[in-house]
Amino acid sequence: MPKMQTDPSEFDIFRDDLSDRANQGCEGDVECSVRSILEAIGEDVKREGLVRTPLRVAKMYEEMTAGYHVDPVKLINEAVFTVDYDQMVVIRDIDFASLCEHHLLPFLGKAHVAYIPDGKVIGLSKIPRIVEMYARRLQLQERMTQQIAAFLEDALHPRGVGVVVEALHLCMAIRGVKKANARMITSAVRGSFKENLNTRNEFFAHIGHTHLTE
Repeated sequence: MPKMQTDPSEFDIFRDDLSDRANQGCEGDVECSVRSILEAIGEDVKREGLVRTPLRVAKMYEEMTAGYHVDPVKLINEAVFTVDYDQMVVIRDIDFASLCEHHLLPFLGKAHVAYIPDGKVIGLSKIPRIVEMYARRLQLQERMTQQIAAFLEDALHPRGVGVVVEALHLCMAIRGVKKANARMITSAVRGSFKENLNTRNEFFAHIGHTHLTE
């Protein structure tokens, strides 16, 4: 099966995803696979509402898995700066949507990211982009949480990093146990966030999760 050719920088909320990009071939790709699924469940793929559904779904998967194609070096784009600041930096309520790798259904929620610099800080917009890079792929929430923390640790070598992710998983909300109000919370703490209870509690207080404190 040929790999999709995707440029993640093309995705924009104002783009018309059915008219301004060249169609990719159907044979063996996602578009043809979606068409086969529709036929397998007994649908008429030629009816008006479904004629372009395989193409829409193929482009949706391109967008939702664009994180695989992001160059981390270009993502940071030299936006690491020397600053005399050694207190906590917190970016909270970063919206994200990802795909559960078990059922290919979305899980969506918010990420909260913090670090304590050791002479280096990163541009504010880069942290949501880091979250997006790991969210836009087939994921497990536990792994995504650790990946965000590891990336910041490697890029900045800070005194500590803390990440909390909370999400609604549609694979559990609309199928299976059908628990629409359940939310999953995962955390990754490194350096001073792991070693110092007060640092960890300060982070949890900033993001409104004092119930996570010990």
